[in-house]
Amino acid sequence: MVYQVYVRSFLDSTGDGVGDLAGVRAGLPYLKKLGVDGIWLSPFYPSPQRDHGYDVADYRGVDAVYGDLAEFDLLMSAARRIGIRVLLDIVPNHCSSEHPWFREALAAAPGSPARARFHFADGRGPDGSEPPNNWHSMFGGPAWTRVSEPDDRPGQWYLHMFTPDQPDWNWRTPEIAAEFDQVLRFWLDRGVDGFRIDVAAGLYKHPELPDSDDPEADARTRDSVNPLAWNQPEVHDVWRHWRAVCEEYRRRDGRERLLVGEVSVPTAREHARYVRADELHQAFFFDLLGAPWQAGAFRKVISEAMQDIAGTGSTVTWVLNNHDQVRTVTRYGEPAEGSGLGAARARAAALLMLALPGAAYIYQGEELGLPEVVDLPDDVLTDPIFHRTGSRARIRDGCRVPLPWSGQASPFGFTKGVEGVKPWLPQPDYFAAYATDRALGDTRSFWHLYREGLQLRSTLPQLGEGTLRWLDTPPDVLAFVRGDGLICAVNFGAFPALAPAGGAPLLASGPCPAGTLPGSTAAWWLADEAP
Repeated sequence: MVYQVYVRSFLDSTGDGVGDLAGVRAGLPYLKKLGVDGIWLSPFYPSPQRDHGYDVADYRGVDAVYGDLAEFDLLMSAARRIGIRVLLDIVPNHCSSEHPWFREALAAAPGSPARARFHFADGRGPDGSEPPNNWHSMFGGPAWTRVSEPDDRPGQWYLHMFTPDQPDWNWRTPEIAAEFDQVLRFWLDRGVDGFRIDVAAGLYKHPELPDSDDPEADARTRDSVNPLAWNQPEVHDVWRHWRAVCEEYRRRDGRERLLVGEVSVPTAREHARYVRADELHQAFFFDLLGAPWQAGAFRKVISEAMQDIAGTGSTVTWVLNNHDQVRTVTRYGEPAEGSGLGAARARAAALLMLALPGAAYIYQGEELGLPEVVDLPDDVLTDPIFHRTGSRARIRDGCRVPLPWSGQASPFGFTKGVEGVKPWLPQPDYFAAYATDRALGDTRSFWHLYREGLQLRSTLPQLGEGTLRWLDTPPDVLAFVRGDGLICAVNFGAFPALAPAGGAPLLASGPCPAGTLPGSTAAWWLADEAP
């Protein structure tokens, strides 16, 4: 299991209110105790931080707010000593508008090699004042921005599928592939265990940059997929090459390097193409995260993944939370405090995910049962989605509020040593109930549920790679058998149901009397002979 560390919100070691790499290093014993196998670090590269690191100005360094390369090396050494693998977040679809190559492109003439590294194009209309096509940015507004040429006249436009601060690379220019080959090797030579790849279905755009047939569909949500800018066939050649680079390093020392992609495509069958034997090792299957709290919806998503992804021999990579999504405790229907039904459902969903065959990723704070912070004032919001659209709909700051570690008041142990320094996003008072010190001391907490689930997942052979067989159940109950006799069942309804196995469960997300499965509860049973 891999734990996603959103670095700026994990633990602050310097007292400036922003988490850093030294804070991650200090938190490694906590993560080891939880039972994680690896960590994925959000981008910490030099960046103007307009999208908190997903606007990279230098792919081979560490932003001063997070530390330096020496601190990164200390983190790698500490993780290696205790057996935790480290994955870096790499952003190959776009860079920062402050990247030296983009600055060079702005200073160069239309048609120059410097501009060929990006998507520059002439505008439409008699004076070129209209964008080259009708594509929309994933973060709101048009996907094109016009530049002033070196002589100050209005000039060409450049493509940015996210914000104007994040120009898209043009992967049809061979220089880009060569540059990222060297970036991979720079970090692999420093000992990293692999990469989480941002926008892994992106990179290549339709070579003619034509209009979208349905631009309004592309504009409705940041998660929609423009087929002209996403999932182009050439992208698979990139992943075959990156896989070959990782295999080269594996042959040197016998240690596998992992590639996991952020893949947003319409179907599980298309998803499966990214995890073929010579491409990515894993790719996040977001359909489980997006499923409504209904037994039928969860069964459909899991069945499609098992048939179309696992059925090809590939690994399904399950996820319920991440740094871009509303946390499950809130998403499943409860108020900001997260008590009651939303928390019960989130606990049940966690046990369900940990029982599925494949890889599992959890997002920091998920193991604490943190709810989404939904009432952040407008003046503290940093998400570029908010600043581009003026809307709070689907903004991401609420899941990125710094973790509470201890104490009864903010900063809850997140930042220490400097009087009056506040975390970069304000923590609500109710975070006191979710602090890690309280969670570790309460055997009924989310933390202990995750820890016990992870321990069983790592020791029970039934929970390794293998089969999943559905059991007949009432409409609101989902139950399946793993391996030769572990049963997982989830009651999505409000009323108790008969348990699919006798005796007390091996592990349950809530009180679970023998023979009964209460509503909004999941449980595991070991059976000598599964039904």
